[in-house]
Amino acid sequence: MKKSLLDYILRVRLPITIFVILASFTVTYFASRAERDNVGYSPVQPINFSHKLHAGEMKIDCEYCHTGVELSRHAMVPPPQTCMNCHSIARKDKPEIIKLTTYYKEDKPIPWVRVHRVPDFVYFNHSVHVNMGIKCESCHGNVAQMDRIVQVHSFTMSACLSCHRNAQKNLPYLKNIKNGPENCYACHR
Repeated sequence: MKKSLLDYILRVRLPITIFVILASFTVTYFASRAERDNVGYSPVQPINFSHKLHAGEMKIDCEYCHTGVELSRHAMVPPPQTCMNCHSIARKDKPEIIKLTTYYKEDKPIPWVRVHRVPDFVYFNHSVHVNMGIKCESCHGNVAQMDRIVQVHSFTMSACLSCHRNAQKNLPYLKNIKNGPENCYACHR
């Protein structure tokens, strides 16, 4: 009886258990990779805002709306007040501007859906990169050609390390730029 139970465990249960474990790791790996990669992510926003119009055609600098990016680790999403600097006069009768004006008058933030995100355990500082002369489009893509923002680059550890290890190749517009730090503590705090 003991021999047949052991035989059953080794021939039936063990392979099934190993299969379930391997399948779980495989599914978890690819699901988490897709979640972190996020390339192609382009959520519908509460207001249809065209970077192609504002940053592209009108050539409004990124830092006009995303204030403090040269001083802070965050690139702030503009409050309705920033938009109203122009839209209290310009195109006031358009449906999307009417939505904007409602947020402004009710003193409510626009509930933008975040597009670009690094994991919570990663420390990323926009100001360090901006002050080194790294252009926004190096990470965010050519937003001046996007009606709706889409994540075009991966924000995985391997993507960041690739740039940190090959700065001159990845940022050819910057002369004499040194590679970024590769030590764990530079990003994981």
